Amino acid sequence: MKYLIASLLLCTSFFVKAQDNFSAVFQKINTDVQLNSKAYQTLKYETETIGHRLTGSANGAKAEQYAYDLLKSYGCDVKFQPFEVESWARKTISVEIGADKSSLTKVNAVTLAHSPVSADIIGDVVDAGNGLDLDYQSNPEKFKGKIALIYLGVLTGSPTGTKSLHRSEKTAIATKYGAKGVIIINTVRGGVLLTGTASVTGKLIPIPAVCIGLEDGMALKEKLKTQTQVAHIEMTNFSGLIKARNVVATFKGTEMPKEKIVVGGHLDSWDLATGAIDNGIGSFAVMDMARTFKKLDLKTKRTIEFVLFMGEEQGLLGSKAYVEQAKKAGNINQVKFMLNYDMTNDPKGFATSRAEMKELFTTWGSEIVKIDTGFKNLFNAGAGLHSDHQPFMLEGIPTGGGAGGKLPNNSGPFYHSDGDSFKLVDEQGLKNTVRYSAMLTYALANTTKIPVAVQSEEELKAFLESQNLKEPLTIAGEWRWN
Repeated sequence: MKYLIASLLLCTSFFVKAQDNFSAVFQKINTDVQLNSKAYQTLKYETETIGHRLTGSANGAKAEQYAYDLLKSYGCDVKFQPFEVESWARKTISVEIGADKSSLTKVNAVTLAHSPVSADIIGDVVDAGNGLDLDYQSNPEKFKGKIALIYLGVLTGSPTGTKSLHRSEKTAIATKYGAKGVIIINTVRGGVLLTGTASVTGKLIPIPAVCIGLEDGMALKEKLKTQTQVAHIEMTNFSGLIKARNVVATFKGTEMPKEKIVVGGHLDSWDLATGAIDNGIGSFAVMDMARTFKKLDLKTKRTIEFVLFMGEEQGLLGSKAYVEQAKKAGNINQVKFMLNYDMTNDPKGFATSRAEMKELFTTWGSEIVKIDTGFKNLFNAGAGLHSDHQPFMLEGIPTGGGAGGKLPNNSGPFYHSDGDSFKLVDEQGLKNTVRYSAMLTYALANTTKIPVAVQSEEELKAFLESQNLKEPLTIAGEWRWN
């Protein structure tokens, strides 16, 4: 009997492997993307004719329509998913710094998102180092009513193991200790100015927050060692309800249509440049994956939704709206996996929040290596925050995407900056994102059984704690456990 059972198990194993042998389709995907990809030229057209894609702006609406029309031209079943949220946009900014009020000199600066609609403050600047709780605790009183100067990353000479928090979390900590303003020092040389949200909630913060260049910021830190420095921050901004639209292309599953794989990337960008890297390379890769699926008439057991999210930069607004609408409709449980493409370029492997996916992901990766040895079949397991996977992950849904790639043409320093333009994009790197990710999507939507399920509340709590995400989620008010 035991030999019969062993034989049955062996046959089952072979059956599963046969069912998951996707090499022929992988070859078709590879050929199509290498010869016919439209990601590079459509991104070029968008950046040159529309420009930035700020959510709630006229440009943002044009970008939404362009994505819809593009997917429609590929023959996709596409729809808008409208949502209305409170959003933010910059208007005017002036930052002056000097030894006293009579000797203020203008400093190049950019407002951080969700700063107040108007602010006009003058105050002493106090060095808050890396802007972590520890930097305030030795003398918390000295920050009350002052303007906190915070380094964006981790300063050289910091204790080993010092972690960095998001700019929004650092701003929240400064607010907690009574600062009346925040000046963030960018980490990039050459006076590059960086924007991004300073709010952990996506709502207005009570104090103005700005970013200044590395050189100006480090010079200010040096001056503070020997003399008082005063800053005058004056700004106006817009905040109010705006309408935006996610764009969703659906490929209905043949056998398990109510099991869904969501493949997403945020279409929106900040307004300082055209957002070619953040996140043109991700969102236009997602659209080209959809083009490939339609061109090759690929069929999958599970339903796939290719989603272009708006509002990511202003607080994951579009992905939160997607999840909330799915919960309201009672079908969030249909989403079995979410693949997120945010500044993904030339991946060398696959990443996922769930380590249990390693065998499947690397098995599929080994087939990709046979097609192109540039793919190294790397595997990363772990979780972070601050991109469109987050609302899905907080529902216990497994997430993943590409791993091990590098941004092209030293574009990393221009993230969220006035230098994020199309000249930084690499065509082959973009094609690699499309073809490898289309292969992963196809396999995930067709595999006989996905070995991880949506986590229960207790499983999710333990998982988030294991990933050291309790502190940032608590700061953001999103930790829902006692």
